[in-house]
Amino acid sequence: MILITGGTGLVGAHLLFDLLKKGEQVRAIKRSHSSLKQLEKIFSFYSASPQNLLSKIEWIEAELLDYFSLEEALKGVSKVYHCAAMVSFKKQDKQKMLTANIEGTKNLVNACLHHNIEKLVHVSSIAALGRAEQGESTNEKTPWKDGDKDSPYSISKYQSEMEVWRGIAEGLNAVIVNPSVILGPGDWSKGSPSFFKMMAKGMKYYSHGMNGYVYVRDVTRAMIELMESDICNERFVLNGEDLTYLEFFNMMAKTLNKPFPSAEAKPWMMNLAWRGAYLKGILTGKTPELTKSTARSFMSSYSYSSRKIVDTLDFEFTALQKAIMLIGDCYLNDCKKTPSTSL
Repeated sequence: MILITGGTGLVGAHLLFDLLKKGEQVRAIKRSHSSLKQLEKIFSFYSASPQNLLSKIEWIEAELLDYFSLEEALKGVSKVYHCAAMVSFKKQDKQKMLTANIEGTKNLVNACLHHNIEKLVHVSSIAALGRAEQGESTNEKTPWKDGDKDSPYSISKYQSEMEVWRGIAEGLNAVIVNPSVILGPGDWSKGSPSFFKMMAKGMKYYSHGMNGYVYVRDVTRAMIELMESDICNERFVLNGEDLTYLEFFNMMAKTLNKPFPSAEAKPWMMNLAWRGAYLKGILTGKTPELTKSTARSFMSSYSYSSRKIVDTLDFEFTALQKAIMLIGDCYLNDCKKTPSTSL
């Protein structure tokens, strides 16, 4: 039996699909109020009978902050994929996110140790890595340095990962993956899928910067290969390619048949934009699409190296142009089935 946390999220949903297609017996944690609509939608992108696959999942209600519910969820389980994490760049969510990600991982690690779980694959993030010197690429050995520009999300993922390393020191077999920005089809209103919704509306501006991206199907494939290998107590960066934001936006625009962004957003414009979005959020009560953290990210350049997993597993990443085309096709097909106002 395999247990998955975060099964209704982007990575967890795709991982569930891949494991079910392999014929694995899976159990997934969900909260009592969690909806399975997005999970069914993601399954429908790859299968003509998503309900048939959904029926094969054993669901169990549990909370990562409720240790005893995890004890119950782990009964009879041999392998665990930890995909659950809270992602937010809102100031008011800082403490809630730190608690959810760090304490939740701590509880899961402790429960895995108690049940002598065979292996844990933990989904960390490039946000938990240090920043390489200018002109170099961040890799698994780039040291973390505390700084005043670290986002609460980065801190939560770094300290969550520290809980896994602590578990490893206490005898847990575990592998950590550090994906870059994960691209995949899902809830078009949030996370990386929302990029496609924004581009579909038309995007005039691009920002000067660069980041790393990876296709979600590559992330789940790497996780499964690492779980099924003899590799333990290692971390692996998962990054398909580094792209400038202009390259990334142009790829999306081409896939969605939209005009390419043509005007560069200067730093002062980005500063005005996130402040305007913040004020609009206060007035409307809606979460702003642009925050200070995301604006800073759009103006920065980051590079990441996946050489370790490529050499270790002879792993090949999907070209991002192809990945973006596949995701764009999912978006366009979804638009045909669903009124545009809901996308």
